[in-house]
Amino acid sequence: MQSKSFSARTLDANALKSFAHPLRLRIYELLDEHGPSTATKLAALLGQNTGATSYHLRELAGHGMIEVVPGMGRGKEKYWRITPGGFTFGEPGSDPETASAMEFLLDDLVRQRGAELARWREEEARAPEEWVRASGYGRRSLRLTPEESAALRDEVFEVLERYRALSDRREIASPDSRDPSTGRVVIHFDVLPVRAGQGPAEEGTPQDRPQPGRP
Repeated sequence: MQSKSFSARTLDANALKSFAHPLRLRIYELLDEHGPSTATKLAALLGQNTGATSYHLRELAGHGMIEVVPGMGRGKEKYWRITPGGFTFGEPGSDPETASAMEFLLDDLVRQRGAELARWREEEARAPEEWVRASGYGRRSLRLTPEESAALRDEVFEVLERYRALSDRREIASPDSRDPSTGRVVIHFDVLPVRAGQGPAEEGTPQDRPQPGRP
């Protein structure tokens, strides 16, 4: 039987504005990092009351960011998980409130990436060797046209989507029983112009900065 595939949904203006909330972002991060959880467990992790986490969970669910896990929980207890497929940011358009929400979300994305990299640098020395070997840092500075940059971005995202679909299938198949051979892996990928429209970079700027011992 063919496995069901899930596509990333694009957040509309209302979803962008709703998601741009510190506590909702933290709840989403915790569900992403730890897997399905309840309002009560999230409240304990966040130092909040259950009423607050329940409210924000419903808000996230109302915009399709998260969903209830079928078959988990007893009685009225609900386990929540990130909706398979994830999401992408839409265009904010001309609405100032939506544009402000987009800026908030992008700033938080930068913060989260920095925190994740710093955390791994601290944990790396104590991590199992197979995960250390599987990890990698990398930076490349290339001279490309906007069209080539977009093509590079799209090709990399196609690869990421294949592995995201693999991960989603695992999460759907066993939401409460994870394969011990797997672990949560974070992939950071950015394509950023340097001094766009300001002329060529200074001579002698390092072009490649691979980390020693890393792919």
